[in-house]
Amino acid sequence: MLQLSYKKHVLQFKRPAGTSRGVLTQKTSYYLLVRDTENPEITGIGECSTIKGLSPDPWNRYEETLDAVCHGPEPPEYWLQAGLEDFPSIRFGLETALLDRQKGGRRILFPSEFTQGRKGITINGLIWMGDAGFMKQQIRKKLDAGFRCVKLKIGAIDFEKELELLKMIRLEHDEKELELRVDANGAFAPDEALEKLKRLSDFALHSIEQPIRQGQWEMMARLCETSPVPVALDEELIGLKTTEEMQKMMQTVRPQYLVLKPSLLGGFAKSRQWIAMAEQSGTGWWVTSALEGNIGLNAIAQWTFLLENPLPQGLGTGQLFTNNISSPLFIEGDQLKFAPENRWDLDFLEP
Repeated sequence: MLQLSYKKHVLQFKRPAGTSRGVLTQKTSYYLLVRDTENPEITGIGECSTIKGLSPDPWNRYEETLDAVCHGPEPPEYWLQAGLEDFPSIRFGLETALLDRQKGGRRILFPSEFTQGRKGITINGLIWMGDAGFMKQQIRKKLDAGFRCVKLKIGAIDFEKELELLKMIRLEHDEKELELRVDANGAFAPDEALEKLKRLSDFALHSIEQPIRQGQWEMMARLCETSPVPVALDEELIGLKTTEEMQKMMQTVRPQYLVLKPSLLGGFAKSRQWIAMAEQSGTGWWVTSALEGNIGLNAIAQWTFLLENPLPQGLGTGQLFTNNISSPLFIEGDQLKFAPENRWDLDFLEP
């Protein structure tokens, strides 16, 4: 018989000088623990990672729902299949915890050359929003570390200054040396988006994520058709629950890329649905973490490695926290790697 419980953990962000005002300082994760009464020494752990303002999960019912998952009469299968449509982060955590317990509770969910420490995953270097000097400093660090793909968050400072930053990068590194991605997080107004995309196209960008706010499908479709910079959808995918909604969005917008965040989409099964739709329509895709701690990042990274997607993935967020769980994950150059000899520090989960 399975026993489920959960523990709350508040992750604290590192916040260097120069970061934009309003940047998150902390976030909450809930860790789902799954034990079998016949083998209580084996514990499966999954992370339910939330971001207020981005996660679609109803916050006022979050712990109530976790209590129902852990202590209600319904079996885990019910929650995975139908009971958590409004709570994608809990579904992701439950799916991960059950799989971890099934595989022996060692945090090796998807065994591969990655978990053996033999191969890594190529990732992009993420540049956080802030003043121009802070962003320049981050860019230099990423380039010096050996990243060949850099993603800049734009829309937080003056657009002209952001163009200057991109120009600075391109004067030193052409598109053959360095892939440039930008993420607007919906910051552009619809009536100015195309003009801004035309100006951004001067810098040979790989893609732009979510140029306008989600939910404006007709306008986004026009941008995807006319933009000189390929458009990747990110927030646009969040909150679409049914296959019919997903198909309608894809057929209407016809994006160049999808950005998949399993903990915001409802887990690996839901993410595989998106991948199948993308490949059917000739749309590119890559996987990105969504500020999970190392429990969630570990699960996403192991799953992503098996997908064999050659594009740089967005999986380097584990270093953002001051109190993250110690894990075998580490970054070397532009590779996320796994050192199987390194142990997990899970003391905080003890009763």
